Amino acid sequence: MKANIINHFFTIFDKNIYDMSTEIESQDPNLQPQSSIFHKGKKATVSFFKKLFFILLAIIFIGIAGFFAWSNITYSSGSRAGVLITFNQEGYLFKTYEGELNLGGINALPGNTIANNMWKFSVKDADVATKLDTLQGKKVRLQYKEKAKNFFWQGQTNFFVDGVEVIP
Repeated sequence: MKANIINHFFTIFDKNIYDMSTEIESQDPNLQPQSSIFHKGKKATVSFFKKLFFILLAIIFIGIAGFFAWSNITYSSGSRAGVLITFNQEGYLFKTYEGELNLGGINALPGNTIANNMWKFSVKDADVATKLDTLQGKKVRLQYKEKAKNFFWQGQTNFFVDGVEVIP
């Protein structure tokens, strides 16, 4: 947009100088017509803005690619065991598999109720999801990977379960 405005300005300015030079030529036939000094500047300006545009475009592209690469880094991995409480598919547009695992609780004082330790997770693999769907209410051990960042189409948590084992 800016380059177009500058192009237009130099085109108008160049025409005015050209008109002035033709008037001078008509008055003095011995004068040789010279090319405008602004013609070279116009090309240089357009070339500069084209280079700037492509450099900014490359920086943005590299930044987005770097963010996606960083987001896919596995921060931690391991396994957690407990009772599978809920497992369902959620989302309006992007359906993701989400679940909760009850890791157990601690009763610090006699007569108090147990505070449950719930762990929320997401599942990407459809085979693991169908297996987990049949194991609700049973003790399971889940192998997971924690990612640095998740995207909205992957799940609601950073913990992605990639393996399941039933505990007898």
